[in-house]
Amino acid sequence: MATFKTRISQISKNNGKIILANDYDSSVSNLETKTIHNINKLHPYLCGIKFNFHLLLPLGLKEISKINKTAHDYGLQTIADIKLNDIGNTNKVTTEHLWNLGFDAVIANPIMGLNSLKELVKISHKENKGVITLCHMSAPEAKLSYDMEIKLYKKQQLYQLFLDWAVSSKVDGIIVGATFPKIIQYCNKKVGAKLDIFSPGIGTQGGNVKEVISAGADYLIIGRTILNDKNPLSMSKKLQLESFVK
Repeated sequence: MATFKTRISQISKNNGKIILANDYDSSVSNLETKTIHNINKLHPYLCGIKFNFHLLLPLGLKEISKINKTAHDYGLQTIADIKLNDIGNTNKVTTEHLWNLGFDAVIANPIMGLNSLKELVKISHKENKGVITLCHMSAPEAKLSYDMEIKLYKKQQLYQLFLDWAVSSKVDGIIVGATFPKIIQYCNKKVGAKLDIFSPGIGTQGGNVKEVISAGADYLIIGRTILNDKNPLSMSKKLQLESFVK
């Protein structure tokens, strides 16, 4: 079986670089039906779909498994966005459940520490699953933490340390907000093809597709810009076409 990085790269060649953030708020009912509808309707314009706690907590094993199977029927990769951050054994048990549910990758918080992160990557890659770590998030207040100056091995900002850890632990990709294109560019120049850059924050939060792709992002995580549009299909197609332009 191919690796997560290979699988998502292969489908993105035809479908583009958009990962749907299927993160509805608590007022939305029929989550399973809406999610499967989104996959069935939008799949030609997506390479993956991301599920936050917004979706995972209200649903059960059967519903989540069915959603993942539907995505896989179209070749889409599914990502559990749970910001995993715990001790080694807890991470191991958590990912075992996620893989049994059918997920292809997990988003983790590197604040767990380098050794725990390396172990997480090791056990995930053994199952041909992916690990994507936070580097710099898209919300404006992210600057308060990710830009924080620290001194561990050397004097640097926190996101720079997380980038170093991502490379040394051999994760599959990092999260860098589309609202910080200069940081995307910095990360891209420093790590090149060693790992992929996943960028949330397009549209609703202010990120621009062309600017972010030009800066070096490999995949765009987009939610409300598509979900809240009057014509999600048309918006998905528009964003897909923009994602192909370097």
